[in-house]
Amino acid sequence: MKRPDFYPVRSLIYVDLAHEDYRIKLENWLYRYHIPDSISQFGPYVSKYAFYQALPTPPGGERFGTVRMQMTEHYWLANPNDIREFVHHKALTEFFPKDVLVWQNNIPDEGKSHLIEKGKEENFEGDDARSTKGNEELGTVPFIFAFVPVWWEEDFKGEGRTVEDGPNYRWQFVVRYPEGISQEEGDKWIKEELIPAYTEQDECLRCLSSRIIKEVNNCEFDRLVEMWFPCQSAWVTATENASKKVAKPAWAETQDFPYLKKSSGISGIFLSDIARSDNMTSYHGYITMR
Repeated sequence: MKRPDFYPVRSLIYVDLAHEDYRIKLENWLYRYHIPDSISQFGPYVSKYAFYQALPTPPGGERFGTVRMQMTEHYWLANPNDIREFVHHKALTEFFPKDVLVWQNNIPDEGKSHLIEKGKEENFEGDDARSTKGNEELGTVPFIFAFVPVWWEEDFKGEGRTVEDGPNYRWQFVVRYPEGISQEEGDKWIKEELIPAYTEQDECLRCLSSRIIKEVNNCEFDRLVEMWFPCQSAWVTATENASKKVAKPAWAETQDFPYLKKSSGISGIFLSDIARSDNMTSYHGYITMR
């Protein structure tokens, strides 16, 4: 019988928010149901499982497909795709109501989303929910679940920075190149046009990047980039300057910078340095305020 190989890999899930009215509903599901459900499934082979809360979208950030709820991070010790190849049965199915996909802006909001009533909701199998593609015409976004190496592959600026150098306003984003554009051609534009337009500015403190490991779960996105700035205003200034410098590629999907369709071509999130919940070590249940 085949055994799963040791396969250390990091994954990122971007969680959007369809409407502010849904924030507390989505938070309730994430912390009350999803964390314990997840740990019970992958606890033996995941070393880190954390939630990073999204910072407010900066002026101009919408066109970069910015998500508004959180980024979920896992560090896997085994390739979850290999694990699925084994004959196995889940003792419990994830509690993943359809409304969660509405709250996360993955499927259209028909105005009927409500509090979870167990036993009355249509339940999705978790892997099916995570394959939701989104629809540009309807304004919904894809469920982005990207796997990357544990260690960053490329370092473009800021090596040697420590926590003593101050807190960081982090912009993390993924890009998907248009159909027919190779990884090499897309990466050339990212590395020779987009990234230098930021890193040559003092406002950009740090820049790192990795290819997305598509074979793990057939993620449609191609590359992950993370840049750090001193604050939100520094990002706004750097982006305004970069928009005047970056050459529009022949394969541009839009007329304006960043030349990729928001959400389906580029999607990202603004973060602080720390996780708000390191679930494997600090989760103690859904304990409400008095």
